[in-house]
Amino acid sequence: MKLALKERYKNLSVSTKMSLFFVLILCFLAIFFYNGMPILLNYPPDTINTEFDKSVSITYYVYQCLALIISLIILFVLYFKLSLRSLDKWWKHKVYNKETMIKIRKKCALFPYQTYAIIEICPVSMAIFILSITGSHPEILIFKIGTLLFSFSTLVGSVFLIFSNKLLYPFWVETSNHLNVTKINKFLSLRAKLVIQLFPGILITALLVSLISYSTLTREKGDLLNYYYKTALSKLIEEDLDNVMYNLNSTDFSEYIVSDSSFIFVEYPDGSIRTSNNTTLSFFFVKYMHDLSPSHDNRVYESYTIDAQGVIEKITYNGQTYTIGIYYEILSMSTFFRFLLWSIILFLFNLVILIYITASVQKDIEKVVDGLNNILSDSSGGTNAKLPITSNDTLGELSIAFNKIQELTKNNIEQIHASQDILVERERLASLGQMIGGIAHNLKTPIMSVSGVAEGLSDLIKEYDSSIEDPQVTTQDHHDIARDMEEWVSKLRDYTSYMSDVITAVKGQAVTLSDEQAVTFNIEELVKRVNILMKHELKNALITLNISMNVSPSLELKGNINSLVQVINNMISNAIQSYNGVHGETINMNFYQDGNNLVIAIEDNGCGLSKEVKDKLFKEMITTKGKNGTGLGLFMSYSNIRAHFNGNITFESHEGKGTTFFIHLPLK
Repeated sequence: MKLALKERYKNLSVSTKMSLFFVLILCFLAIFFYNGMPILLNYPPDTINTEFDKSVSITYYVYQCLALIISLIILFVLYFKLSLRSLDKWWKHKVYNKETMIKIRKKCALFPYQTYAIIEICPVSMAIFILSITGSHPEILIFKIGTLLFSFSTLVGSVFLIFSNKLLYPFWVETSNHLNVTKINKFLSLRAKLVIQLFPGILITALLVSLISYSTLTREKGDLLNYYYKTALSKLIEEDLDNVMYNLNSTDFSEYIVSDSSFIFVEYPDGSIRTSNNTTLSFFFVKYMHDLSPSHDNRVYESYTIDAQGVIEKITYNGQTYTIGIYYEILSMSTFFRFLLWSIILFLFNLVILIYITASVQKDIEKVVDGLNNILSDSSGGTNAKLPITSNDTLGELSIAFNKIQELTKNNIEQIHASQDILVERERLASLGQMIGGIAHNLKTPIMSVSGVAEGLSDLIKEYDSSIEDPQVTTQDHHDIARDMEEWVSKLRDYTSYMSDVITAVKGQAVTLSDEQAVTFNIEELVKRVNILMKHELKNALITLNISMNVSPSLELKGNINSLVQVINNMISNAIQSYNGVHGETINMNFYQDGNNLVIAIEDNGCGLSKEVKDKLFKEMITTKGKNGTGLGLFMSYSNIRAHFNGNITFESHEGKGTTFFIHLPLK
């Protein structure tokens, strides 16, 4: 059962999860407020959920609370459903479109803090509205309730901020896996985030301390004043009743009251009320005096707060019943605001300390970040750099762990380089082995030609030798023989030059890459070597290589010519294989200049590359040749161009239509 519920919860949308969490935390706080607020704010006895409550506040206290809770639930559930609709839809279908994923990440960044602000403002605004339309709630009470509600709303917002970030974490991970995120736009600093999450606790602490102190002081002082004024009222009735009845506004009653805000009042049999200072008593006070004070030792309260009270006593005078009382303030507004001022000062003091602490934490983290950035900017690759250990805490442990990873990474890189050298050498030897048959064929023809030249020269030498003493051989005949010998020597020169080119090309590919040196060479020399080394493979495949030279053949490049020849040969071989044995096709190799780069484009109309291959090309060793391929060719070609020429390789491919590789080489 538990597992089933857990699985059902896991399958809920993120908006539904947030709605459930909000309803849960709201209900918990509603129970606390419903029971705790009357205590914290000193509500008078019997003024909650009674007929008296309904008569002065239009409706019962419980209904006011329910109206606030239900309104908030409806409002926030709608808000979550509408605001998170795009996230719910994306998570369900997971369309990995770059623009869409950027919008999802932006929503994940803004939503928690946007909700935090709404949770702070909305409950307070709605509570003030409900209290304002439901009767006898003085401004000071609305202010107290609003302040208390704001503080707890801030706490709820902080808790919800943490919870929403937790729920949105999978969205961050999923989009990050499909986006190359190398830089972030900071929405808030770490210090600001820490302050936002921690300051509600300080605010509530300061407020609760002040409210509890204020409420306790009010109750205790109220009890003392009630006892005093009950005694004073009895004395007043006994000693000065006639003045109360006939000279209420003209008699000095200062011996019975202790403050200027206190006064004496009389309710006459006809229901009219007169006061010694002409103050009008509130409906709440009069209603409480009539309905509830007899049950509470004739104690009367001014409103839903005990900051002002009264004591009464009913008497019979001239055969009629009168109510005589003393109205008194327990704590004045100035006292309340002094409490509030000290609360604000306490809050600000703690907030300054919090900001200082969070700034210190952020500074420590920034030191680690700066150390990492310095390592990244290290031209040596950063594997020898280490983070300094500057603290004996979690950040110190982080630095130590990173340094251990650095050491491990360095060892792994060294092993990878060693393995890579072996793989590169094997690939080079494999390519060289494939060329051997073609090279042998290339050399066979000029060797046979040289042999023919040698035989022709030998015949001419014999002919010339026999003609030396022949009187019939003229001078012209000697010149003709010499010319024939010169022609044979010229042919011999061409054949040996060609053989020298073949040997140079083979020798260049035979040396290891680590032995290669950067040299200056021109396009003509590059094309000559490619033609020599690929001639036999192209001939066997019955494929034509068309070379378009849109730059000067004398254009010079600097780098490892042998490495570049190997890259081009590898791409031509791949182009040949893309035709899958079909004869009579063409491969186009085009040389042209693009800005400060020479571009070598190698184009075929073969089978093209699949999406899977295109996604992985140049990023890992992948082959389309099955067991006959190593996957090293293009991967190492890309590495060679990047390492030896500071260039780049790009490609365009359409499955079933062909592929074009572009080698970009910076010019001197």
